[in-house]
Amino acid sequence: MIRDEDFLTVDQVLAQIEYALDEKTPFSLVRVGDAENLILAQDTVMSLEQVMAEKWARKAKAGKKGIRFPDLTLRDRVVESLKKADIMGIPYRDDDKIRVSKRLKRELTDQVFDYFDIQPKAVCHTFVTRVFPQKKKFWKVLRGKRVALISRWAPKLEKIITKKPYRQTVTLTIPFSHYDQMEETLDLLERKKDEFDIALISCGVNAVILSQQTAEMTGNVAIDFGKSSSYMVKGEAGIGKGSSRANLDLLD
Repeated sequence: MIRDEDFLTVDQVLAQIEYALDEKTPFSLVRVGDAENLILAQDTVMSLEQVMAEKWARKAKAGKKGIRFPDLTLRDRVVESLKKADIMGIPYRDDDKIRVSKRLKRELTDQVFDYFDIQPKAVCHTFVTRVFPQKKKFWKVLRGKRVALISRWAPKLEKIITKKPYRQTVTLTIPFSHYDQMEETLDLLERKKDEFDIALISCGVNAVILSQQTAEMTGNVAIDFGKSSSYMVKGEAGIGKGSSRANLDLLD
């Protein structure tokens, strides 16, 4: 059983990212929240009918979450990537920070992990990437490295983080909004593997697969950046700006 005291702090996660960048070793950070839990719950710990009764699932079926849903192939790809990821962000056991029903958070995470025998190599809180943008240390770790941005927000985010106070070097920008772009994007990243050191990936559930596969295929660092890309573009996150329920001291 994963205990809350086993969670890495933000600074411990950053230390592993920095080490992987300096040593040029593959590294992936992925995140599991209610959406990923429902993906994994399909026809396993929940029936498809039960899953589809959930609000998020109905939105996903309507094409509002960047995936085809329901989709058991997607489920199995997410399982494979979770088992290979270096660090996994999950909720605390008694977590009131994620604004969804308790039964869709850690309770469901534990159930689907048991079902698929998913045993994370290391864990941190799923909000770790909401803290990253406001930590100067995060941007210092990335400074001087070549950054790839993958998300629907990528072009706008590039304009922000290449300027002060971030001063990052963005060498690759890939708009991504739907699972249908997965293979094309992975092929492009593999071809361009010598043009970036770290990828920041924000595309919902798709980021789990993209982050792990990018690290494995390219030998680079890949981070499931969650909603931080959109928050930064909207001016709701960044240095001096804490995004929703992600205060600097939250995970330290």
